[in-house]
Amino acid sequence: MNKLYKVAFVLVLIGAINWGLVGFFGFDLVAAIFGGAEAVLSRVIYALVGISGLILIYNKLAKK
Repeated sequence: MNKLYKVAFVLVLIGAINWGLVGFFGFDLVAAIFGGAEAVLSRVIYALVGISGLILIYNKLAKK
């Protein structure tokens, strides 16, 4: 589970940086690298970031 947590953490960081860029500059880095927001690969990345966030939330709540 430790490896999964580390991968999830990195993906959440990528998502946070991406949303910061969208919020401050209107620039979507994931869409720029992997194709527009409707491209399949971009959608996969967005989904993985979302799942990673849920993994981190679960991990945090499970440790209490």
